Amino acid sequence: MNTSIPIRSTPLAISPAPWSSLSPVSPLDRLASLRQDMDRLWELSFTGRGAQAGAWSPALDLYDEAEQLVAKIELPGLSRESVAVNYQDGVLSISGERKGDYAEGQEPDCYRSERATGKFSRDLALPVPVQADKIRASFKDGVLTIVLPKSEDAKPHKVEVSVS
Repeated sequence: MNTSIPIRSTPLAISPAPWSSLSPVSPLDRLASLRQDMDRLWELSFTGRGAQAGAWSPALDLYDEAEQLVAKIELPGLSRESVAVNYQDGVLSISGERKGDYAEGQEPDCYRSERATGKFSRDLALPVPVQADKIRASFKDGVLTIVLPKSEDAKPHKVEVSVS
């Protein structure tokens, strides 16, 4: 059974207003229709139902603290065992898989499906060098937190200013 549900059965296009047979379509009506189509495209990009059915990408934040970088990735419904974290040559890779609630062939009729399932992979080029042997990762309440200590050269250094 195909688990992807089409959001719209017709191609995205500027469609005339339903009352168009009564009066000509105004530019404002066409603009409103275009806005609706753009909203649908925007929704597709966040529901994992875009170009590749089942493809999804978890939300990720990367921020810089003085001594380290911290990455936080939202992975609700996943277990620690279903997530892999790797670092190589300045690239942090996070991958895993969210399985559906039902065994294959046992899916019920679905009226709406917005929770993405399937494999995911994120590769993130880090902005500064880190100490690979000191990277730590923890998983709590559906959030994966990765702490990446900066290498000594990447840490801020205080420079004394002398009077001349």
